This record gives sequence, C-alpha cells and structure tokens, in this order.
Amino acid sequence: MTEGHVDYREKRQNLRVVFRVECTVEPMVEGLEPFKADSTRDISLKGLYVETAKRLPVDTPCTLRLRLSGTTSELILTIKAKVVRTDGQGMAFLFEAIDIDSFFHLKNILYYNSGDPARIDNEIVAVKG
Repeated sequence: MTEGHVDYREKRQNLRVVFRVECTVEPMVEGLEPFKADSTRDISLKGLYVETAKRLPVDTPCTLRLRLSGTTSELILTIKAKVVRTDGQGMAFLFEAIDIDSFFHLKNILYYNSGDPARIDNEIVAVKG
C-alpha cells in the first residue's frame, strides 16, 4: 500500500468473486495510451482488480472493456472506473458508471460465480438505496 492512501481492503463490503477475462484499460487522461491488462483477478458489484505490469496514478479515470467470449458469441462490457489502489501485481478499480446492459451481465457474472445470489441482490438494493 502506498503511504498516505486508504487501504481499500479494509473497507470492502461487496462480495468479490474470482473472474479471469481479457480487459482493456483506456485511461481518460491525455497522453496516456490504452493497454490490455494481463488478466482480471476478481470482480465485485463495485470494482475490479486487474493484473498488469503497467501502473496508473490513483484517481486516474478510465474506461474498462471486459471481453466475454463464448463458443459462438462475444460480448464487451464497458465500465467507467477510476484507479483506487496499485500494488506489486496490478491495480484495483472502483466502478463509477455502467450502462444498463453491462450491469445486467455483471449481475449475472456475480450470481453465477458467487454461490450467494441473495447477497448480490442485497448489495444491489444497498447501492440503489
């Protein structure tokens, strides 16, 4: 943890699930180029951790594009986020905006991988409230 920054691991309230998928990080700051992360590590209703050798400064706004592919189709989830933490393996992002279609797919990813759909429903209610 970088000195002077909040330890977000202490404040986690949302269930995180292991989720490995291709992710493109597009910084919304002039002069910073988009890049593909090595992989995602985990995801929650409010955030995502990506494994990558690249580091962006904390609070950098980004667009994340998660590529979901099946045997016959491909889907890209687009999420506005900001960097909240970096460490030796990568970066943690906090979601700031997500379109309704991407949110629907995110919810289903969490339902399927969490083993606790009721908890996900409770988290959604808490976010809306």
